[in-house]
Amino acid sequence: MKVMIVTDAWSPQVNGVVRTLNTTRREMQAMGHEVDILSPQEFRTLPCPTYPDIRLSVLAGNAARKRIRDYAPDALHIATEGPLGLAARRHALDNNLPFTTAYHTRFPEYVKARTGIPLSWTYRFLRWFHRPARAVMAPTPAVKADLEAFGFTNVVLWSRGVDLDVFRMQDSHRLDTAHPIFLYVGRVAVEKNVEAFLKLDLPGSKWVVGDGPALAGLRARYHDAHYLGVMKQAELAEVYASADVFVFPSRTDTFGLVLLEALACGLPVAAYPVTGPIDVLGNSPAGALHEDLREACLAALAIDRRTARAHAEKFSWRAATEQFVGHLHLATPASRPR
Repeated sequence: MKVMIVTDAWSPQVNGVVRTLNTTRREMQAMGHEVDILSPQEFRTLPCPTYPDIRLSVLAGNAARKRIRDYAPDALHIATEGPLGLAARRHALDNNLPFTTAYHTRFPEYVKARTGIPLSWTYRFLRWFHRPARAVMAPTPAVKADLEAFGFTNVVLWSRGVDLDVFRMQDSHRLDTAHPIFLYVGRVAVEKNVEAFLKLDLPGSKWVVGDGPALAGLRARYHDAHYLGVMKQAELAEVYASADVFVFPSRTDTFGLVLLEALACGLPVAAYPVTGPIDVLGNSPAGALHEDLREACLAALAIDRRTARAHAEKFSWRAATEQFVGHLHLATPASRPR
């Protein structure tokens, strides 16, 4: 199958959306599919307001539509609701092309956290954006249920996976501070709630790995923590293997790929009992979920690393990609109404 994925999130951004799309493309190509990515790298961009690390394509509508027309995909997947996603949606509707979409992040909650705009306003826009899609792919059953409660239709599940060869148990002393070592990995932004982790009274030491608009402020306020920037996957695996507990303070993530990465390295998880951690961990003893994040962190110290690894081994990128491809068949030329 010849597939085009349209995304406003792409390299050099480092986040779960980019990693998911990159890995999905690689798996699809290994399965024999042809995959083209339409991303901001092809166009002039401007920094996103309040988040300059994210670049948004400007005046790309005509060029994006020409790219889709020239490539003539069997299936069109629109991954994001930004300028390129809007251009692809318009082209598809104007030309009666079926397409699928995805809901990767809790965009309305992020917008509210940054600007104060009510959730209902942003969800109204998202309902409008996704309504014509043959399938709206959500990462977990909880997110699927949430979207349906907000009036979304045609919502289907598209799970996630982890590279078990890269993220593995190993002896590592990459983090050389006092144990127990509590680790956060991810974007450092207000919606990730990293401060809830940094202000905890915990034994040992704390580490934050990643970058984002909130990093400078947190470094200035929490001098006792240790900070590393964005890392390559192999280096990141060593960091996970060095720590004792992975702390996931976000209350708004739809999935959290870093949860799987940490577990695959044998690192137990401490988190709030909310969507994302609940869906990844389920009833597994590989993590500790508690409304008191400090209690969760201390409880996770008692979890065997082999238990964490065993849970991660249930998640395969190949299985997730086969699920994705199955949904794409809903938006191929053969699926058009006669």
